[in-house]
Amino acid sequence: MSKKLLITGGAGFVGSTLAIGLKLRYPNYRVIALDNLRRRGSELNLIRLKEAEVEFVHGDIRNAEDLLEFDTLDFILDASADPSVLSGINSPVLPLLNANLNGTVNCLELAKRTGAAFIFLSTSRIYPIKNLEAANFEELETRFVWSNQQSLRGISAQGVAEDFPLEGSRSFYGTTKLASELLITEYNELKGVKSIINRCGVISGPWQMGKIDQGVLVLWLARHYFKGELAYIGYGGTGKQMRDVMHADDLLQLIDHQIHNLDVYNNQTMNVGGGLQTSFSLQELTTLCQEITGNKITIKPVTENRAADVRIYVSDCTKLNQINGGAWKPAKDMKALVADTFEWMQANEKNLKNILN
Repeated sequence: MSKKLLITGGAGFVGSTLAIGLKLRYPNYRVIALDNLRRRGSELNLIRLKEAEVEFVHGDIRNAEDLLEFDTLDFILDASADPSVLSGINSPVLPLLNANLNGTVNCLELAKRTGAAFIFLSTSRIYPIKNLEAANFEELETRFVWSNQQSLRGISAQGVAEDFPLEGSRSFYGTTKLASELLITEYNELKGVKSIINRCGVISGPWQMGKIDQGVLVLWLARHYFKGELAYIGYGGTGKQMRDVMHADDLLQLIDHQIHNLDVYNNQTMNVGGGLQTSFSLQELTTLCQEITGNKITIKPVTENRAADVRIYVSDCTKLNQINGGAWKPAKDMKALVADTFEWMQANEKNLKNILN
């Protein structure tokens, strides 16, 4: 049976990966990518979308009028956002609220009007910074890790679970995403909009236009590839801060499963990430980048912490695995992720040099 899908942020890294991947898997589906093309590099995806026969609509979820042309939809995949954790800290907050909260409301209203189910890409940044920073940790040779003995619930060496305490500050970005989660729950309960909330950790892979405040893996690899400079910022300048990461192709696999098993996931909020098995410290990422590019670059230590940063974040995906009976887990490890991204940089070096360098 054919389905009609709207993907917001559809010319972005995650949105285009989902749009193209789903269209290739299900050629009879009508897949529409909506994007305002605000982020530099997103214009490069327009050719890819066209080649995959994904329909592109130039529009902005901040403007409800841009969504009026859609009359019937089966699914809305909300992959649009201002994704920087630094947004609003040293800049006005209102643009962030318009993009990440008002935009969500407009999309939820569209879901209600068209009868679409709503799949939301939230973030691990909804978890409060001070709570994460208060967790017991150990310092190993190349990374920091959490201990199993913790005073707070919902955290262990395996990562953060969904019952981790939510009291406290989390950044303006994280707050807009948490507020969106709360609204989605209300639309599910009171408006009958079927919905899924995926709290994603770091997502990476080809076609991500990594910047200093978002997309660290691609940024790190690009600086090695183009022989730039980097810095280990914060936590003593050792580069031991650690994150889990998920290849965008693995997210595509999960979204595919959610679309076709909606009742299994409806009204659920779940952590989605690579987990400990697909994690890295900046030190370890440096080693991988050196191995794959053959380049060694200057990385200076900066001891002072950056605003809204955290020492460690790892997604505990136990709830997700329980919900779907283990039907999904990340398939690509760190080496595969970095290798895929390196091959993409090689193939698109001319277009990417001025964007990523």
